[in-house]
Amino acid sequence: MGTSIDGLASGLNTTSMIDAQMAVEALPQQQLQSKVATDQSMIASLTSLNTNLTVLNSLASSISAPGATNMFTATTNNPAVTATASTTAAAGSIDVTVTQLSSTKIGVTQALTTWPTDATGNPAHLTLVDKTGKATEITPASTSLDDVVKAVNAAGGPATAVKVPAGNGTYRLQLTSTTGGAAGDFQAYQGTAADVTAGTATDLFAAPTAAIVKPAQDAQAVLYAGTAAQQTITSSSNTFSEVLPGVAVTATAVSSSPVTVTVASDTAGITKKASDLVSSVNNLLGLISSSSAVSTTTNSAGVASAQGGVFTGNSSVRAVSDAVTEAVVAPVNGKSPSDYGIVIEKDGTFTFDKDKFASALAADPAGTQSALSQIAARVATATTNASDPVNGSVPQLIKGQQSEVSDLTSQIADWDTRLADRRASLKAVYTNMEVMLGNLKSQSSWLSGQLASLAPAPSK
Repeated sequence: MGTSIDGLASGLNTTSMIDAQMAVEALPQQQLQSKVATDQSMIASLTSLNTNLTVLNSLASSISAPGATNMFTATTNNPAVTATASTTAAAGSIDVTVTQLSSTKIGVTQALTTWPTDATGNPAHLTLVDKTGKATEITPASTSLDDVVKAVNAAGGPATAVKVPAGNGTYRLQLTSTTGGAAGDFQAYQGTAADVTAGTATDLFAAPTAAIVKPAQDAQAVLYAGTAAQQTITSSSNTFSEVLPGVAVTATAVSSSPVTVTVASDTAGITKKASDLVSSVNNLLGLISSSSAVSTTTNSAGVASAQGGVFTGNSSVRAVSDAVTEAVVAPVNGKSPSDYGIVIEKDGTFTFDKDKFASALAADPAGTQSALSQIAARVATATTNASDPVNGSVPQLIKGQQSEVSDLTSQIADWDTRLADRRASLKAVYTNMEVMLGNLKSQSSWLSGQLASLAPAPSK
């Protein structure tokens, strides 16, 4: 029954009585809901932990990659010449004299109003020949210079075209090589490819007012200038690769005198990698430590109670912390990491002495770089074991918690049905009770009326 049954016959607050009884009946469901909240809090904390593990793993893996700590800086004594060094470089220096910059060929035709026609009255063919001798024959749709430009650009040959105003209603066709440096050299002819082969085509750049604006040329630089070992190197761009192993030099201007390129170990860069690794390790260990700490509170009555963190007593999380810590503190190349400035403190965190690391790097560059690489590799292994999506211990914990939440959610839903049925049952019981009491009251009233209507007994 859906109507209120309070006090119809009994005068009792039956709704409150049912609510009180249902509150007791619902205690198991509330315990399940509390467990779900606890599990969800654990899932959130484990997800945050896994994120930190992934970040640390990415950093450690990048540092431990082959050659990652083999870092160098390349400097020059001329701002017009810059240098870069890769991980394959080595410390050293060399003098470079840049004698010529590269350029892409640009040529312009004489001033034209329309494109000329051939002997048949049709638009003359245009043939471009690249440096290898390959000919690209182009047939414009009309004598319009715009159609010539469109045809050249659609042909995919060694040059592109643009129409440039030349005054008095005339225009020049500007042809620009699609390839930089000497390899981009090309010739432009009015005529067919067969005409070019026969030598009867017209060289467009040989006309009286035509010109080669920029020649196709490679950049050139000289090594060991003025010595018997003088050597010329070339590049289609203004960057000379492998001037030294792993060293590239880029010029923006020629140099009147030799430019010294100096390659040195990038102490600051390598030190930063070590510092970043220690900081990321501390971030991870700090998260685990703060989430495992036990806090104590005192109530108004002065009674103290302890409350554990979300990771308190979790052996799997503790194992992650131990594995990462061991990866950092274990000896490397027969030395303690503290020899390289990586020191563990009493609270389990690490400090990094960049000056000590820089000194070790200066004294033994290869050994220090190797030590950093090995420490990073061990950290990468430990974090992979913990965070691997398939077999990692933390993802496995998350999956376990998620499975439990799913199961508890189903149980809570079952309790919803069970409690609804129980409430309906109690309502039915109390409703029946009220009906029965009502009937009894009606009968009592009827009997009382009947008794009251009886004639009084005669007095003696």
